[in-house]
Amino acid sequence: MENENLEKRTRLVTWVDPFELAKRMKALSGVESLKMMLDNKINPPIADLLNFQLIEAQEGKAVFSIQPEEYHYNPVGVVHGGVAATVLDAAMACAIQSLLPSEFFCTTLELKINYLRPITIKVGILRGEAEVLHFGGRTAVAQGKILDTKGKVYAYASTTFMILPISPANSDK
Repeated sequence: MENENLEKRTRLVTWVDPFELAKRMKALSGVESLKMMLDNKINPPIADLLNFQLIEAQEGKAVFSIQPEEYHYNPVGVVHGGVAATVLDAAMACAIQSLLPSEFFCTTLELKINYLRPITIKVGILRGEAEVLHFGGRTAVAQGKILDTKGKVYAYASTTFMILPISPANSDK
């Protein structure tokens, strides 16, 4: 079967300049930047691309929601594992970011994820919940899970993040 014989769908994605977001966030503490995300004043481009959003945040914790969609599917008919990994990475990053003062950011050093069951459109809205387990001067450790509205776990993850000062060396522009 050739692709030209298959029905094509389209989706329009818009986003804001990530470097402008970084400039805005530089002077904000982690909690302040998450509040801006909750108030829909800023949104990372990856969240716009995959259509997930921050819905809860407090010190050391963050929750994203995502509605599985067709455009998240892989060729075998389930949501690609990278979508769950991305939502969990974002949730764990925001949980850690919530503890950082202004002028600091965090970046993933390693990510370990376990998939427990397939995600499809039928599961409905999912939550990516994360919490910080360890917060040090240079690294932080967090854990997260993807759950449906009934509390069934679809994936869980752990991560280590590096904590760095924001400087011109950390920016592409």
